[in-house]
Order: sequence, then C-alpha cells, then structure tokens
Amino acid sequence: MNHQEGINAIEKNIINRRTIKSFKKEPISPEVIIELLNVAKWAPNHKLTEPWRFQLYVEAGKEKFIEAYIQSQPKVDGEVSEKVKRKAQYFRDIPVHLVVIMPEDPRQRRWDEDYGAVCSFIQNFQLAAWERGIGMIWRTNDWVYDPTFRNAIGVTPGEKVVATLMIGYPDHVPAARPRTDIRELLTIIDKR
Repeated sequence: MNHQEGINAIEKNIINRRTIKSFKKEPISPEVIIELLNVAKWAPNHKLTEPWRFQLYVEAGKEKFIEAYIQSQPKVDGEVSEKVKRKAQYFRDIPVHLVVIMPEDPRQRRWDEDYGAVCSFIQNFQLAAWERGIGMIWRTNDWVYDPTFRNAIGVTPGEKVVATLMIGYPDHVPAARPRTDIRELLTIIDKR
C-alpha cells in the first residue's frame, strides 16, 4: 500500500518537500517571492510581534551577498581560496538568496517566542514555495555569524540571521531519507 494514500494535500506537501541543493538557472520574479512571503506571514506568532525582516538578492544584486560571503572567509597568503571561489560561483548560479533576520530581544521568553515564530514562518514559506515547484536550502553556516558578513549586508548588533535561503526551481530532487517513527520518541501519559 502506498504510504501516502488517504492523506490530504497539505500532508503530502509536508512529506514530499525536500531540501534542494541543485537549481535550474531559471529566474524567479521578486513578485513571486513576495507572494510567498505574504502567505508565510500567517505563521503562529505570540503577541503578533512579526519579528522578521528580509533581504532579497536577485540578479546583479546577488553580488552584494556573494561579496559579503567572500569577505568573511579566511584568506590564504592574502588570496581567496579555490574552495571559496567555487562556493561563490555556486551562489551566483542560484537564482535567489533571501536572508531572514530577527531582532534579538534580551528577554529570553520573547527571544524564544520570536525565534519559534520566525522558524514557523520559514517552514510556511518553504511549503508554499514547494507547492509552486520552487525549492530551497535553509542555511545557517558559520559565516552568518561573522561580523564582516553581517556588516556587509547591513545586519546590525541586536539582530540574528536566522537563515540564508537559497531558492530556485529544483534541478534535482533528492530521495527522501528515513525518519524515525514517532512511536519511538513519544511517551503517552494517560494516568495521574
């Protein structure tokens, strides 16, 4: 029996979404991204703080993002390494880069609630995009913490880069990797 029989479209979308690392070069209009962000904004959000802001890098604007990445990388004898150059070219070939930024509230509870809301927002965005045939990878590489990268893209002290989303139409969709059955991770408490 097909494990997806009897489930609804939302459930199928959640199960079938994949992290995409290989993209077609076909561009995506900023308007499409804006439409998807307007869907994603309905994420659960305590107190409706809407603790997010975004930077969208497309076309020639991607160079600002890529240069910030390059500047944040260690140099070898004053030169950018071949590995960094290859990664920069990989970034150039991806149609869209979206940086998701949240304010870092000093109150732990507010910080936790805001971070949860932003992560829910990103998942909504991924699922809405997937429904339209658009894939992405959610990156939180070490360089997003580097002051050189942060300064170069205008992230200020007191803000957290929650994600750099690299977005495009999938060139390759990887197979699903196994997930643990929830029964193995669930404790049911049915008595006092």
